[in-house]
Amino acid sequence: MKDIERNPSDIPLRQINRRESIKFGATGVALSLLPTSALAAQAKSTKENAMTDNTAIRPFHVGFPEADLTDLNRRVKMTKWPDREQVADTTQGVQLATMQALAKYWASDYDWRKCEAKLAALPNFITEIDGLDIHFIHVRSKHDNALPMIVTHGWPGSVIEQMKIIAPLTDPTAHGGTAADAFHLVIPSLPGYGFSGKPTAPGWSPPRIAKAWAVLMQRLGYTKYVAQGGDWGNAVTEIMAVQEPPGLLGIHTNMPATVSPEINASLAAGKPPAGLGPDELNAWNQIDFFNKTGLGYAIEMNNRPQTLYALADSPVGLAAWMIDHDDRSEKMIARVFAGQTEGLSKDDILDNVTFYWLTNTAISSARLYWDNVHPATGGFFDIRGIKIPVAVTSFPDEIYAAPKSWAEKAYVKLIHYNKAPKGGHFAAWEQPEFFVSEMRESFRSLRKSV
Repeated sequence: MKDIERNPSDIPLRQINRRESIKFGATGVALSLLPTSALAAQAKSTKENAMTDNTAIRPFHVGFPEADLTDLNRRVKMTKWPDREQVADTTQGVQLATMQALAKYWASDYDWRKCEAKLAALPNFITEIDGLDIHFIHVRSKHDNALPMIVTHGWPGSVIEQMKIIAPLTDPTAHGGTAADAFHLVIPSLPGYGFSGKPTAPGWSPPRIAKAWAVLMQRLGYTKYVAQGGDWGNAVTEIMAVQEPPGLLGIHTNMPATVSPEINASLAAGKPPAGLGPDELNAWNQIDFFNKTGLGYAIEMNNRPQTLYALADSPVGLAAWMIDHDDRSEKMIARVFAGQTEGLSKDDILDNVTFYWLTNTAISSARLYWDNVHPATGGFFDIRGIKIPVAVTSFPDEIYAAPKSWAEKAYVKLIHYNKAPKGGHFAAWEQPEFFVSEMRESFRSLRKSV
């Protein structure tokens, strides 16, 4: 406790372990996040506020014991395998050959410490919001007029999804852009995910998370900002837009909610309405396919997330569950482990799965699905009636590629729409270069408001 009571500026960030970082009552924002004029006042107030100010922003150290990695490796090698699937395709689920190739690489060639080093090198923080510790990465650009942006991941994602976009968005002049393209980035972990706290009671649904994110941006001193998200990140981001917290200028989504009541009715009836254009019919068919064949994991987590004990006990079981998110992502990952080159590498995929395993968040993350329907907060793709500016990038291999015509009807202030040439559900992770260019273009018209 003696070190914890010292001025946090005297303690190197990487010497603060997780337990100690959580015990900091008011270490304040790390030096890189504070203007010089605020440092003296922050240091003066640290000791008197320590252990009492729950709204403090505390530095967070990333690191896992070697024993955890040894146990993981043992479990992977001891996997009890089922029989091979009875069909020649993926209609029965993730194929045995894919999972055995994944396990072989995981146990013999994969090195988590490489990912951990990259994650630990970023400015990681914890702050308590609405009674729960929220973890976030906060990287400020060196460019004074940078646009603040909060970026939210989904399931089965994590902050690892966004690691490839941090440098080009915060330091654009070193990555093909100009100072006018710069962003300050805030990348939080959803409640129950990654290093964020695990809720001990129900209620952390997307509307509550959206309010927490607005508090986080305010706490960081951002009076004007934008938001971005896909998957659950889209739900949170779009609900932020509905809530219209002070300072939120606009949002970007790579998995937009543009499905009208009429389209929903036609999906329920099993027949597309007449007059759909090619992009609209493609989207209708994609949603219809997902509704009929791709919702198994979501239905289980909506209804019985606690039953998924096997995911906390078997790393290969967890990997299979996470890979089977959507048809096109599953097939892309299978190609990766079959030796083909795709947007994601073997290490990319195992970085994310290993992160879930080491943080033991398989079930705590699944509860977000339960919270979303108890009580129900609306369909995932249902139009929400957003009135502030919205930018959309439609990726062809997303669960559904939203047509421009649907986006125009869903968002009354659609400020940008573009169809990506390649990419799927994990847009920033799979296609970071295109994603970065889309962020620069999407919010260009809003920068004059900052």
